Amino acid sequence: MNTSGHAAADVRDDAGGLRLAPFRGLRYVPERVGSLAAVTSPPYDVVVRPDGLLHLESADPHNIVRLILPQAITAGTRHRKAAVTLDRWLADGILAPDPEPALYVYEQQGDGILQRGVIGALELSTPDAGVVLPHEDVMPHVVEDRAALMRTTAANLEPLLLTYVGDDGGAAAVIERTVLREPLLATTTEDGFRHRLWSVTDPAELAAVAGDLARHQALIADGHHRWATYLRLREEHTAPGPWNYGLVLLIDTARYPLRVRAIHRLLNRLPVADALAALGDSFRVRRIEQPLPAALEALEAAAADGNAFLLAGDGAFHLVDRPDPALLERTVRTDRPHAWRTLDATVLHSTLLDHVWHIPDAPEDIAYIHDTQAAVDQAERRGGTAVLMHPVREDVVRDLARQGVTMPRKSTSFGPKPATGLVLRSLALD
Repeated sequence: MNTSGHAAADVRDDAGGLRLAPFRGLRYVPERVGSLAAVTSPPYDVVVRPDGLLHLESADPHNIVRLILPQAITAGTRHRKAAVTLDRWLADGILAPDPEPALYVYEQQGDGILQRGVIGALELSTPDAGVVLPHEDVMPHVVEDRAALMRTTAANLEPLLLTYVGDDGGAAAVIERTVLREPLLATTTEDGFRHRLWSVTDPAELAAVAGDLARHQALIADGHHRWATYLRLREEHTAPGPWNYGLVLLIDTARYPLRVRAIHRLLNRLPVADALAALGDSFRVRRIEQPLPAALEALEAAAADGNAFLLAGDGAFHLVDRPDPALLERTVRTDRPHAWRTLDATVLHSTLLDHVWHIPDAPEDIAYIHDTQAAVDQAERRGGTAVLMHPVREDVVRDLARQGVTMPRKSTSFGPKPATGLVLRSLALD
């Protein structure tokens, strides 16, 4: 079943598509850690700091968060700390490389979702090649931080999440055969998701996967900053070698559709009262004296008719919708497709943040939070405003990406995301 309606457009006749290579994965040695679940983490940008970070650090002394979010006073010290920790864990046998290069079949199951894909080292390409399609802008300071971490550790610590629209080709057949075997590892994480991982080393199966993926292009579902980091580091290492590749998880969404959720904004320095006062008559505002689930249902209903946002932080919810068309005409750039101009994220950044609230897109002013309740709680604790968003459909994201149009940063959250810590890639081993 093809849920996106774009299977034909995803097939590349020139075989200039995805080039996924096997690698020697670094994995935790189960006997050396409390449990595999206790050493895993969500991706670095999903960890809600500081509570989530402290929770993960205390789960196990070898939790992967000590590598992806090392804690120290300065950035340089943090990155060096991660490199020293990685080297120590390798020397102590906490982590160990697999004996031979492999692609890894990865399965996640939980919350009514079954997701399967392939983890490998993907040959890097710029957006103009049309092989890997970004759909969001990135923040330079995040790319710089991730680049410094990867440069210092010489490792890809967590796979990006990429999607493609496949068919009944070789990759799908290899995945379905592989999951019938005994896995390398199986664990259930705190969120109730079950994770299983298998290695694929047979030359015929590797060739079948490679031949199939070479006909396809991929959309970056999660990991734009890390992909930009991969490309920056490739420029620093001009000779062919391991820096020409990056660790990814490829999911065929024709077989295993992902969920698309919104990423919310926390405006640290803008109280809700001030945010509402600045709106004037340019938006309709309705106060919702109901719990969060009911408020989100109201947001979903309003979003069906146009741009809509839910403001929180003062103990109530405020539904903001029906923007003044004249205001949108003045504040949203006209040299982009209609689908881009009408995105909630576009209206939020171009109209509300830039024009109405005058909020700079800087870390001290705006935080990006995946978890809805966490966004509300932090807004109330800090006296700021949480702007709760409604998710964008995957077909809209893919269509814009194919047109070379990027969405405002942190516009979407595809999932479920791969657990960090199940398999790492050391560039020293490639």
